[in-house]
Amino acid sequence: MLMRVLTPLAVFAALLAGWEAYCRLAGVSPLVLPPPSGVLRALVQNRAEIAPHAQATLSVAALGFSLSVAFAFLTSVVLQALPRAERALMPLFVASQTVPLVALAPLMILWFGFGLLPKVLLVVLVTFLPMLISLLSGYRQVPQAFVDLLQAMGAGRWTVFRRARLPSARPAFLAGLRISATYAIVATIFAEYAGARRGLGIYILAAKNNFRADLVLAAVVVSAGLTLALLALLHLAARLTARGPEGQAPDA
Repeated sequence: MLMRVLTPLAVFAALLAGWEAYCRLAGVSPLVLPPPSGVLRALVQNRAEIAPHAQATLSVAALGFSLSVAFAFLTSVVLQALPRAERALMPLFVASQTVPLVALAPLMILWFGFGLLPKVLLVVLVTFLPMLISLLSGYRQVPQAFVDLLQAMGAGRWTVFRRARLPSARPAFLAGLRISATYAIVATIFAEYAGARRGLGIYILAAKNNFRADLVLAAVVVSAGLTLALLALLHLAARLTARGPEGQAPDA
């Protein structure tokens, strides 16, 4: 367990050290590529200014992601019960993911204004498909013999779903959650680029217009930290909801 943590940390530290050394030895202008120490200094010095923007981004991402989880689950329940609907709608769901965010975000602002709704809708649109596909795939992992046995015992479609298909989809669903979580913050920032009063997206845009590469990278570090925190929260939730036979959570 310790090596699983130390190994990526060592690689990350080596990359930061190489970046710092290159900036100092090559004489790169901080306006073009600030060293990690400069990014950290900018983050510390401007933390009071960055914090409200980070909070705004996190609030939108959390709301959109929560709605996306609910929408993906309800849609998966309907589609697994109606195979014809799945065959008809899945191509449309997949096609929705082919639209570039850079084009979709301005359209959302144009259609729904500059409020909360367009940003939340963009997060939902970007994050729900991996969870939907994971759930549908997980439902199909139940051995047909198990389904036949339940039906022979008088179980109806809902009982088969609740007792067999839903539990079998848990690992796939957790994988889909982790994939979608990595997109939630990014989608929110793209929406803020198109139009927002507060958020990391608008902060990055203002820093870029002021030629402050250190502040741009500081905001990127914060967005990465928010994503990692969300992933850690999902990992903790997965451990707390997965209990072994003695009531102990299994090792990750």
